[in-house]
Amino acid sequence: MPGKGLTMAKPLSFEAFLDAMRDEGVTVKVVGDAKHHNRAGHGAWGPVHGVMIHHTVTEGTERSVALCRTGHMTLPGPLCHGVIDKKGVVHVVGYGRANHAGSGDDDVLRAVIAEGKLPPDNEANTDGNSRFYGFECINLGDNRDPWPEAQVEAIVRASAGILRRHGWGKDGPTSVIGHSEWQPGKIDPRGPIGKKGGPALTMDAIRKRVAERLKHPANWSPGGSTGGGTGGSTYTVRKGDTLWSIAQAKLGSGARNAEIAKLNGLKDPSAISIGQKLKIPAK
Repeated sequence: MPGKGLTMAKPLSFEAFLDAMRDEGVTVKVVGDAKHHNRAGHGAWGPVHGVMIHHTVTEGTERSVALCRTGHMTLPGPLCHGVIDKKGVVHVVGYGRANHAGSGDDDVLRAVIAEGKLPPDNEANTDGNSRFYGFECINLGDNRDPWPEAQVEAIVRASAGILRRHGWGKDGPTSVIGHSEWQPGKIDPRGPIGKKGGPALTMDAIRKRVAERLKHPANWSPGGSTGGGTGGSTYTVRKGDTLWSIAQAKLGSGARNAEIAKLNGLKDPSAISIGQKLKIPAK
């Protein structure tokens, strides 16, 4: 039995959840008091075993984020933890138990825990809202609405960040599944990548990219060793960061903050903001 199935997977803290994505270079926006917005009291949250990907069947970022945060009369929000828009930004709308996965197949859950081959989902007998992190991705779900590459890449990076934090994915990337692989009758996610008539989005392709990503450091980007473009790396600014603290942590000396400022064209070294991506020079 692979190592993943030997331990109970406690959900990440809210802060660790955000950092897991930011470390992979994902732009994250927290909507309202997402940390405390959940379905507590309506079932368990955890142990968690994987990440589930959905499509919203909506268009427009503002509308989609609002719907996923508040839900509707028959299904209260939050309807996921993060909404991934067409530009690849993750809007975190809630944290904890969320109404996103519903009931699914216990055989699929066992395969996710074991990081083994997924069986067909043919029954709905297991609560998925307690077991999976959920991302709703803005797409009409009509099999014609394209998935921009930036959005697909954000799905890959956000998923990989969570897997990396939990130590999942060592025996296979089946810690990331689509709603259609969990609950009978579901079709999400689906649609062409890039443009109408483009290659179809598949969870196997997503899992392949996640698996490749996990072979590299979190700041890696395809086509380059780290994505910095300068022999260095990239870093996403977090709450409390200064250029000095970043230089100390990433380069071993706070005094190298001027190098970071110059590399990023920062006229005011103190003017950095949470979520900002900075190029880091090589050590």
